[in-house]
Order: sequence, then C-alpha cells, then structure tokens
Amino acid sequence: MTTLTTPVGAANPRRRAQRRRRTIAVAFVLPALLLLGALVVYPVLFSVGRSFFDASGTRFVGGENYAEMFRDPATLTAIRNSALWVVVAPTLLTGLGLILAVLVEKVRWATAFKLLLFMPMAVSFLAAGIIFRLAYEEDPDKGVLNAAVVGVHDAFTSTSSYPTARARDDQGLEKAPDGSYGTAEALTPGGTVSLGLVGVSPKDVPAEAKPASPAKPAAGELRGAVFLDFTPGGGGRPGVIDPAEHGLPGLTVEAVRDGETAATTTTAADGSFRFAGLEASDAYTVRLPAANFAPPYEGVSWLGPALVTPAIIGAYLWIWTGFAMVLIGAGLSSLPRDALEAARMDGASEWQVFRRITVPLLAPVLTVVFVTLVINVMKVFDLIYIIAPGPVQEDATVLATQMWLVSFGGGNNQGLGSALGVLLLLLVIPAMVFNVRRFRRSQS
Repeated sequence: MTTLTTPVGAANPRRRAQRRRRTIAVAFVLPALLLLGALVVYPVLFSVGRSFFDASGTRFVGGENYAEMFRDPATLTAIRNSALWVVVAPTLLTGLGLILAVLVEKVRWATAFKLLLFMPMAVSFLAAGIIFRLAYEEDPDKGVLNAAVVGVHDAFTSTSSYPTARARDDQGLEKAPDGSYGTAEALTPGGTVSLGLVGVSPKDVPAEAKPASPAKPAAGELRGAVFLDFTPGGGGRPGVIDPAEHGLPGLTVEAVRDGETAATTTTAADGSFRFAGLEASDAYTVRLPAANFAPPYEGVSWLGPALVTPAIIGAYLWIWTGFAMVLIGAGLSSLPRDALEAARMDGASEWQVFRRITVPLLAPVLTVVFVTLVINVMKVFDLIYIIAPGPVQEDATVLATQMWLVSFGGGNNQGLGSALGVLLLLLVIPAMVFNVRRFRRSQS
C-alpha cells in the first residue's frame, strides 16, 4: 500500500494564495461593512437605547415611551393612517401596474407609453408634493382639479344668479331663516310690487340687463320688478326705481299662498315679472327663493380632514404606477407564450386567459412588487409633510411623520420619537425578510 503525501513546498503557496484571496475580499468588503455599521447598525442600536430614556435623555424610563405611544391620540391616528396606506396603496398600485402592463403589450407605441408612465419616477417627492399641493388647491382659479370639478358641476347644475345680493332693511322684504326673501305684505291679483336688492357690483350685472321701470297694474295679474337699488354716482331713492337703475334678469320669483308655492316665474331683462291665472280672491306673498343667492359651487375640499389621506395616496399612485407597470411588464414578457396561445386555441376568451393563466404565472412577480411597495409606503414622509396643510397635518400623519414631529417638529421628545422609530422598524422587518427569502428561493 502506497501513501501519497503533498510536498510541504507545494502546500505553502496554496495557503498563501488562499490567505491573499481572503485579504483581498476583506479589503473590498470592509468599507461597505464600515458604512453599514455607521449608517445603519449604530443608528438602530442608538435609537433602541434612546427609546428607554426620557425627553432629556438623562433619566431611564424603561418602557414608558412605548406605553405613551398607544395613549397618544396622534400616534393612534398615525398607526391607523399607516394601516390604510399599507392596505390601499400597494393593492391599487399592483392592480394598476398589472392592468397597464397587459394593455401596453397591445399598444403600438408601447415603449413611448411606458416611458410616459415611468417619467414621474424621475420627479423628486418634494417636487411631486408641490405639484399636487397646487393641483389640490381649493380655489378653482388656482387648483386644476377643482377647476375641472366646478366646470363639470356648472355644466349640469345652474348656479345662483346673484350670490352677494341682499335686500335693504325696512324696504318691504323680509329674510327667512332659509335665506329667501319675501314681501312683508300679501298682494292680490291686479297689484304691483317693486323689489329692490343691493350688494351686487355693477360689473356683475348681466350684460343683457335693461333699465328697470315700475310695473303697471293689470286685471287678473300680479306684476312686479326686481331691480338693483343703486344709482351709480349716488342720488337715488331707496326702495324706488330710479331712471338710472337696472333690472336684475334671471331671478326666480314665486307666488306663495298659505306657505305653498302657487306659481313660479323668472325675471326678464328689465327685471319685470308677472303671474297670470291666480285666484282673484286670494292673497299672495311674493318670494325670492334662497337659490337665487346661494354661494357659487367651489368644488371639493381635497385637503380637508376627510379627504387629505386619499388625496395624498392619489399623488403617490401617480409617482409609482410606472414602477409597478415596468416590473410586472418585465415578468409578463418572460411568460411562456405557448401556454397563452394554447389556451386561446382551445377557445378561452382574453378574460379567461388573463384570470386563469396570466395572473397565476405572474404571482411571484406580483408578490415581490406588492411587498416592495408595502416596505416603501411604511416609510412615506415627504408627500405627507408637503401636501397636507398645517391644520390637517395631524389628520394625515403616519408613523414616519409622527416620529419626526415628536422628535424635531416641536415635540422635542427624542425618547418617544425613538420608540416610534423602533416600532416602524419592527413593522418593516417582516416584509423585508419575506422579500429576501423569496428572492433567494427564486435564485435557487
């Protein structure tokens, strides 16, 4: 039996080569490890330790900061909003990305379309927040969304004629609790009435308005005129139609008997109106309904307490839809086409192919996109801080913004802020671990 031995001289170069490779590997990895330790590990450990001390950082309070988190209404609001973000935003983005990725395949200029949808990713969250803060402006003259909403509303619903108009005091018109104006005395057919209003700027009087004149009595008819009781340059008499005063066209006028509307009409260009066919023996009150003076529709309060969180999620969707579409599109392009074509040849509709073949085959990609977006929305800060106005900042807050507000934005309690940071880390870690494990399985 012969024993083989390795010469000592041959083993030493091999060991030296292995040591050299290890040294080179450590030299390349060490800077990354140092940066990882300085920028990730140390801050995490410091925050964990800081969360057990009071606001000044000098007194150990144990778990008091963690208990305070769940007693603070603002923190509970932040947790609720964060849960809403985690459920809604990734789900909508994954769904939109899937639909757009499938549809883009059928578009002739698919690359240009993808580029157009992906462009918002090149915009910083700061710039996107400013863009949407202006878009959500409540004033229709400034906010593009409310300008569109008001335009659609006014196309289907008539607006009030004179929102700033009002009656003079002690001039025969009484204001009702609902905002309408009615004559103090009842009138019978054959009578006339002049209803003077003020508060309307001459420039707001319609161009078709003509000079007003007192109504002439007519048998069986109740007549009158609604006019702007204001003479340019002064000198007019209150409650009396002067030669320089114009009628107010387009106003709705009602004849009311026993609290019920008996007849309705609209004022002409000179402000005149008449009611025919009324019962001659009855007395009527002339009323100007409140709809004539209702303020114009101003649109939707996008950044109010009720809609601020959905509005910010909408801005987030605008930024990240292209990202989801591109990732899912990449997975879609790698699907086996023979399976899709075989299903079509067997008579499956496009919806059946999409639901039973495309979506199941894309499940791993959809899961990765969804989990990645969950991690991202847990850390969202910029959009909320920029878009939400100060008065509703607390209604839109999430854990990241609440952590900043408590620590540096006026709270000056870095113990509680560190506890919020630890909570946020604990919520993000499971999603990160899931993503890493799924990535490793896909590589094996």
